[in-house]
Amino acid sequence: MNNLSEFFVLIVILSIQGGSWASVVSTGDFNKDFSVNWSPSHVNTSLDGTSRTLILDKDSGGGFVTNDMFLFGQFDMKIKLIPGNSAGTVVAFYLTSNQTKRDEVDFEFLGNVAGQPYILQTNVYANGFDEREQRIKLWFDPTKDFHTYSILWNIHQIVFMVDWVPIRTYRNHADKGVPYPTWQPMALQTSIWNGEDWATNGGKDKIDWTNAPFTASLKDHKIDACIWKDGDDPGSCSAESPANWWNNDRFGSLTWAQRRLYRWVRKYYLVYDYCRDYPRFNNNLPPECSLTKY
Repeated sequence: MNNLSEFFVLIVILSIQGGSWASVVSTGDFNKDFSVNWSPSHVNTSLDGTSRTLILDKDSGGGFVTNDMFLFGQFDMKIKLIPGNSAGTVVAFYLTSNQTKRDEVDFEFLGNVAGQPYILQTNVYANGFDEREQRIKLWFDPTKDFHTYSILWNIHQIVFMVDWVPIRTYRNHADKGVPYPTWQPMALQTSIWNGEDWATNGGKDKIDWTNAPFTASLKDHKIDACIWKDGDDPGSCSAESPANWWNNDRFGSLTWAQRRLYRWVRKYYLVYDYCRDYPRFNNNLPPECSLTKY
């Protein structure tokens, strides 16, 4: 990618490609789509229900979870992160099955000292196993304005996106012995919490509580997914159909425009990839590290 104008052309293409399907199951109202599951006093919602803030102070963080469980779909949230010195804080936006051997797909925004960039960590749990962390810096200041963070989860792949730019994929290589989330329904959760023991500079930079309360803002959520109810046939969510658009072959891999943006992110903004951490795995990297990413 040679210049910024080319970048924006690709973003426009992605927006057009992503806007032609509609089976949205969310209402756009936080009060209707979610329940507060941690510290209601630290979760504030606008009168019309379309925006929400999460607050962290010395007493507590806060969080909320969808009323429904889902098996495949796309999940979008606009988030504006904590400004200033946010070291030690973590804002999380993720899918989780909450089972003993859980499946989970994580966005974790790791705060930093003032003047240093936020780090975005992603992770994938499959059948209770994780250790699949990747970290990037963002190409913008995520504290100045809202940006859209998305998870596309289908039978073919998981795609993490920032403003429609794919920053990471995790493909379904179950046929090659790689665990992949296919049968555990997951809820969408968002939270803010104290992660000062690890989140910033390996835990060396702690939370400065004189800056509290710390506030993250959220709005314009969209859930376009297959709702799961107890007793449902798993095949109803994994089938390829107009309703389950995310499972269609069109979304089985990245498009040419997405691939260019994916490579751009990996080249200029990737700061950690478990698939390059040979000492961590004693030179025996997980099998997916040598398999295709799209």
